[in-house]
Amino acid sequence: MLFVQKKRKLVNYAKWGYIFILPFFACFFIFSFIPLVDTIRYSFYEYFRSGIKEIGPNFIGLKNYASLMQSDMLKYAGNTLILWLIGFIPQIAIALLLASWFVDVRMKIRCQQFFKVVIYLPNLIMASAFAMLFFTLFSTKGPVNSILMSLGIIGEAIDFMRTALGVRSLIGIMNFLMWFGNTTIMLMAAIMGISPDIFEASEIDGCNSVQRFFRITLPLIRPILAYTLITSIIGGLQMFDVPQILTNGQGNPDRTSMTLIMFLNSHLRSKNYGMAGALSVYLFIVSGILCFIVYRITNDDDPDGSKAAARKNKRGRR
Repeated sequence: MLFVQKKRKLVNYAKWGYIFILPFFACFFIFSFIPLVDTIRYSFYEYFRSGIKEIGPNFIGLKNYASLMQSDMLKYAGNTLILWLIGFIPQIAIALLLASWFVDVRMKIRCQQFFKVVIYLPNLIMASAFAMLFFTLFSTKGPVNSILMSLGIIGEAIDFMRTALGVRSLIGIMNFLMWFGNTTIMLMAAIMGISPDIFEASEIDGCNSVQRFFRITLPLIRPILAYTLITSIIGGLQMFDVPQILTNGQGNPDRTSMTLIMFLNSHLRSKNYGMAGALSVYLFIVSGILCFIVYRITNDDDPDGSKAAARKNKRGRR
């Protein structure tokens, strides 16, 4: 009998992977990469509108960058940093605390799923709706002042929008409420990825809960902490919607709540694309530097201590 061996048609599955990711790269190139290159290009040009007259684009080199350094940009950068710290510090602290509680079986917390949904719900609310809600609650004739006056805690209404502390505190509280639930869920996932054998061994060795948290939990979830910090820094530099709506785009009082993106938006409204492009480049450079610093600080390139032990042995031989 003659056996005819048919050649099996080989299917190249690799090409399908490239085909499936092609739409992403096409969209990224059209809607992100080209505008990014255009933004950098415009930053070296004088390009704005004066009334109905359009000036430029005229190449002026680094003059836009020099003009920004002489403006109030550094003041607005300080405002952005303060607003970010007010929201981020309590966010990461409470998220770490809640994540540790929820994953600790000894706490025996009931209705965990309900609490997880509740703390995540503010993340689903639009920032504009949040800002309008707080604007109504903390206005001079709002519910907060009415309750405080009816309880006799204050004699007259507090104008939260007239003081820098009041406005900054409200913005920080809103950012905290919107994001601490998302941070808690991520940290819970990181802690649950730690082997239970490590915690059992620490209990046998006599570790208390505080020692276990600082010497085991925190070092092992360092990558997620780095990711949380980096994304928070990027989000803080892009802070716009909450202060924009709460202060009607003015950054009141006395521009103490004006952020860098609000400053950028003012240039875009005035059609000054050259200055807006230069400020965007500044933001890109600053965010890149900050993220690199955070990565270097939080990244552990010697998790098992082998490199440190090798260096110690090398010194001992000398």
